[in-house]
Amino acid sequence: APPSRRHQSAGILESSRELQPQDVASALLNYAPYEHGFFWWGGYGVFTEHTAYLNLRNGIQAPDSGSIQLNGTTMAEQIGGQIFVDTWGFVNPGKPERAAAMARAAASVTHDGDGLNGAAFVAACISAAFEKTDIRTIIETGLSFVDKGSTYEKEVRDVMAFYDQDDKKKDPESFRKCYEWIRTNYGYDKYPGICHIIPNIAVMILALCYGNGEYERTLEICNLCGWDTDCNVGNVASIMGARGGLEAIPWKWRKSVNDLLISSCVMGSMNIGDIPEQAAYMARIAYGLDGENFPEEWGPVLDPEPGTRRFHFQYPGSTHSMHLALEPSGARPETRQFQFRNRNQSLELRGPGILAGETLYLYHKTMYVPADFNDSRYDPAFSPILYPGQTVSASFALAERNPVVKISLYVKDLDSGKVLEGRQKLLQPGEKTELEFSIPTDVGSCIQEAGLCIRPMGQIRECFDLTANLMELKFSGKAFYHLDCAQAVTERWQSSLHEEIRPFTRLKGNVYVQEGGVHVSCADYGQIYTGDREWTDYQVVYEATLKRGGQFQFLARVQGSLRYVGAALLSGNRFALIQSQKDEHGHEILTETPYAWKSGDTVRLQIQVKGQELMAKIQGNEGQVEEQLHTTLIKPQDGNALTKGAIGVGVLAGSHMILKSLDVKPC
Repeated sequence: APPSRRHQSAGILESSRELQPQDVASALLNYAPYEHGFFWWGGYGVFTEHTAYLNLRNGIQAPDSGSIQLNGTTMAEQIGGQIFVDTWGFVNPGKPERAAAMARAAASVTHDGDGLNGAAFVAACISAAFEKTDIRTIIETGLSFVDKGSTYEKEVRDVMAFYDQDDKKKDPESFRKCYEWIRTNYGYDKYPGICHIIPNIAVMILALCYGNGEYERTLEICNLCGWDTDCNVGNVASIMGARGGLEAIPWKWRKSVNDLLISSCVMGSMNIGDIPEQAAYMARIAYGLDGENFPEEWGPVLDPEPGTRRFHFQYPGSTHSMHLALEPSGARPETRQFQFRNRNQSLELRGPGILAGETLYLYHKTMYVPADFNDSRYDPAFSPILYPGQTVSASFALAERNPVVKISLYVKDLDSGKVLEGRQKLLQPGEKTELEFSIPTDVGSCIQEAGLCIRPMGQIRECFDLTANLMELKFSGKAFYHLDCAQAVTERWQSSLHEEIRPFTRLKGNVYVQEGGVHVSCADYGQIYTGDREWTDYQVVYEATLKRGGQFQFLARVQGSLRYVGAALLSGNRFALIQSQKDEHGHEILTETPYAWKSGDTVRLQIQVKGQELMAKIQGNEGQVEEQLHTTLIKPQDGNALTKGAIGVGVLAGSHMILKSLDVKPC
């Protein structure tokens, strides 16, 4: 498209400099919770990522943090070098050299040696697969970025040579002979550590060769080989998916996932995602890396309005993880099948045999809890992605030959189970409508789901078949709510050692509910967060008891554990405005004033962020004078202004706080 028809790529990675290992190290420290979620935290000197993470936290810079010189060859050459790099291939389609270089830089934070060869190989294969279809060509492209003469290169070529010499390679079960050969020559018993990279890349190459270019069969073979199946099949699926596109992936693989994408970083609102959202994110990065703007017509999809979550159906087959439910629950025979599918850039839902008096709910989950999962190995935690005070809107159409329906927007509160509906509309067959619902500020602080209520009109028990289309669902506006921390819920995951306090996520520290609030204490550096990372201008009032210690943080515009501003009460009777320090868990003081406080005080501290202005004021126990501070924010050292972010509190150096409540409202 001509320049006038192009849209800005949002400034993502628009710097001309190359990605550096410490860039990725900073992101790791910023987003990874301390020894829970994200990784398997197997111990220092046992698990590669855990070892490198602790190196970073103790001031060892990348790539030394993942080097053989520091950690030894066994630790550096475990499988993580290649299993966390798929996205570097996705954001560099058709540019394997850059994909390999970025993957090496990223992997060097935690790995070295053949761990880096694996990173470069996988990313380059994915990148090449966007333009190449011949499997051997894709593999050779990946190998061109692997160290010549390395064990990694030799093993890949040995597996391909076995395949070339196999005169029964077309037999569906012939891969088993190759697997036995791999187990004998490159098995787990030949390589130290818990999950070495070499045996696993061997079965990946086996699957790519014996899969004969078929997506489903390639994944099946890879899985049947065993060993680190989730990682191996994931890498192979990325290569085969880039090679064949959506047309190559059978619908059953996508249907079961329903576009849901769950993460486990410290930012709870970022842990609830979906595949279309992440596809747009990676596309923006890809355009930015090339210094290009994306076509203007794709602007609303690739770069939605700030602070807005837009669930569209422009991508073929996308569902944005929407769900269907029918109430009353006992009224539906088990034989009735309710379903939806992407059709004509909308989500078409079909409800056979709906009875008058029943309600069909079409909704997006805005909060998750442990009961929603059957596997907790990477134990995520969540904050809602929708709040009281915000607005839900939708574009909806009823197909011809349908009953008249009554339709409305709704939200459901997780804690009380209460459902609140917006204004109801009667919709005639063939009619389209736009709906909008401003969520009341007293609905509760933890909204679990939001969507549409659909009710066919007719005589009681009259039965209808329903077909309708959702073109768009959108969350927008600013939060306005009260959170009573005495009502916070302790969530226990399947792992009995993992607990979280809803609706907070935790970086580090001892966190529990007692004495009418959420307790936070830590020997060195503990923080908890809630709210949405996309919030911009707002005011938040914290009420807290300063139980022990001398360093208490009240945070705003939180974008992770290394990116925030806020206020603090410090030893020496000080009240300060603070900003995070780059690559260090601590803060720098922007401005401060004397303020008399002592352990046991209960304080009300208000923070306001508006544009680049930061203001805070504090009022303590009766008789204490209110103090106020104000500053214009300076930019963090990485050059990116903190214009948005969530909220939270922190304690340092053996401090202990009881957070009683918080109030959020626009400003």
